[in-house]
Amino acid sequence: MPTLLADAKDLLSDLIARYRYEVDYLAIRLENSEGTSIFLRGDKVETLSEGLSIGGQVRACYKGGWGFASFNQLSTLAERVEEAIAAAKIVGDEETILAPIEVVQDVCQLPLTGTDPRKIPLAQKKELCDRYNQILKSYSDRISTTSVRYSDSTQRIIIATSEGALIEQSWVDIEMRFAATARNGEIVQTGRETVGSRKAYEDLTNLDEQVKSAAQRAVDALSLPPVKGGVYTVVIDPILTGLFVHEAFGHLSEADMAYENPDILEVMSMGRRFGSEELQIFDGAAPQGHRGSYFYDDEGTPATTTQLIKDGVLVGRLHSRETAGKLGETATGNARCLNYHYPPIVRMTNTWIERGKTPVADLFQGIKEGVYARNWLGGMTNGEMFTFSAGEAWMIRDGKIAEPVRDVTLSGNVFKTLADIEAIGDDFYWDESGGCGKAGQGGLPVGCGGPSLRIRNVVVGGEAAE
Repeated sequence: MPTLLADAKDLLSDLIARYRYEVDYLAIRLENSEGTSIFLRGDKVETLSEGLSIGGQVRACYKGGWGFASFNQLSTLAERVEEAIAAAKIVGDEETILAPIEVVQDVCQLPLTGTDPRKIPLAQKKELCDRYNQILKSYSDRISTTSVRYSDSTQRIIIATSEGALIEQSWVDIEMRFAATARNGEIVQTGRETVGSRKAYEDLTNLDEQVKSAAQRAVDALSLPPVKGGVYTVVIDPILTGLFVHEAFGHLSEADMAYENPDILEVMSMGRRFGSEELQIFDGAAPQGHRGSYFYDDEGTPATTTQLIKDGVLVGRLHSRETAGKLGETATGNARCLNYHYPPIVRMTNTWIERGKTPVADLFQGIKEGVYARNWLGGMTNGEMFTFSAGEAWMIRDGKIAEPVRDVTLSGNVFKTLADIEAIGDDFYWDESGGCGKAGQGGLPVGCGGPSLRIRNVVVGGEAAE
């Protein structure tokens, strides 16, 4: 396969040279991918497979119109280039505006710190899944359903453009997901854990305690009282902070959302204050070692770190070359695609709130009655509104963590919630469990991070919520 990709570089360069003058912009992205997928549900093996694929995509832009074609055979690439060019010419009737970037020729690989999962036999990966599944099943006779997912993917990408870029980039991504559902009559509770890495297979081999905790939370929650719904001051842990900044704020920072929706563009206007002067929010693929990290995005733009909120004020957003060009801003290296079947669109990478100055213990002081929420079970967003389910939660009474409760959901308006952040903790945690979905491209690896937060006036849903 390496020889095939090396030969393909010459083919890509030749085709770019042949067709470059027929359109304003032409890019060919070739991808070699191999991976493993294992899914256990209870005692049943739902999936056990290894796969290898090679394919690519062609993107052409003419007078602002885009043509796209994907392929699986290099022998048909010339025809796919012509199809993409023809499609672009059919729809193009304006002006092609792409933000300028440095034209690069480079070969790079995200470094591993341990074993490449491709060197681990399938049977050994299956044994790992069996071990974790047994931990879930054997924790309690209250456990009614378990699931374990393992996946690894190695991608090697070549990008060639009519501007002269020729980039080869490769990485490895691995992930495991665990879930245990406990039942007691009508009461059903679930505990989940997800772990991901772009560093080493070993990052997934010593998770016994983490897996056990998923089952433990499910069983323990059966005997907990549901939280009484209402409006509370809430303290959330760094994992929920990471989920909040990604889901509730990060998607609104993606410039294609703003460009295509004038209402969002107006709300997300530069210079608008969203929070206190202590609030700093960033996104970027440049920080190394995270699941959203890379050297170049899928348009060949170098990775950057973009500050989105500085001292509580909106100062940046995430861009592809087209959104940056149309809004008169700078490309940020956030054009990503899940694989060669999809065109690159604006996506988050690693998104985080910077740590603050308040000791975590002090976040609870002065709260007469509140909620402390940790971890997450799930969530959804709709524009500027969000709802998240906490993985575990406790009441706060007179400034101290009190009795545990279940069925805690946190809801609100992201802009109001940012303004209602009362204090930012001095802790920080990177959550590498994220798989982001957008426009049908689900499961794109991302990183999320942040400190603990104290937020006033949060709507907490539970029993008899009003």
